[in-house]
Amino acid sequence: MNRYDRQIILPEIGPAGQERIRRARVLLVGAGGLGSPVALYLVAAGVGCLGIVDGDLVDCTNLQRQVLYTEADLGLPKATQASRRLKQLNRDVDIHAYPFRLNETNAHEIISSYDLVVDGCDNFATRYLINDICMTLGRPYIYGAIRAFDGQVAVFNHPQGHTNYRTLYPDEEQTRSLPSPPKGVLGVTPGIVGCVEATETLKLIAGFGEPLIDKLWTIDLRNMQSYVISL
Repeated sequence: MNRYDRQIILPEIGPAGQERIRRARVLLVGAGGLGSPVALYLVAAGVGCLGIVDGDLVDCTNLQRQVLYTEADLGLPKATQASRRLKQLNRDVDIHAYPFRLNETNAHEIISSYDLVVDGCDNFATRYLINDICMTLGRPYIYGAIRAFDGQVAVFNHPQGHTNYRTLYPDEEQTRSLPSPPKGVLGVTPGIVGCVEATETLKLIAGFGEPLIDKLWTIDLRNMQSYVISL
């Protein structure tokens, strides 16, 4: 019995799609609320290699939404603890932990080792950095963001598209003057949005469905209104 049988029997995936998933190299920047479901579902799906970049330590306030971690992980590096937990889920996945922040010094070297990048971060500066390096290297960028009860996902820098993160937020200087978003968030908000990011990642890798290329998906969990907007 193959652990991926329930995926392989889907005609949209099949053995060929599962093999593409097995060969894929995915970089996840941020192993918090968004990164937790992204990592769990990509590793469960059998992605061949997952890199995890995160310089933070596990804090008790994380546990309400960052489902990769337990109370035993408090005070420990997120990247290394996430790697440990994910190895327990699927030992066949090659997992690389980068227990530090992505910055202008290391971003090019790290991103160049992967096929695509998934956004699990929480600030404009890191997203601009990911976007610009992905544009230089020709790597797709799966963007995701949340606030309170709201979330959004898009696929940028895809060879079949024409948009990137600067299409959505063209004025980098203006974002630096914006007030910090409120920290309140419903625990399931990043869970839902992260699952959508994982779905978009698998769609790109296995080649099925209609990825959110040049589109922005949004959801408001207070009323379950959801839209797909062309960019």
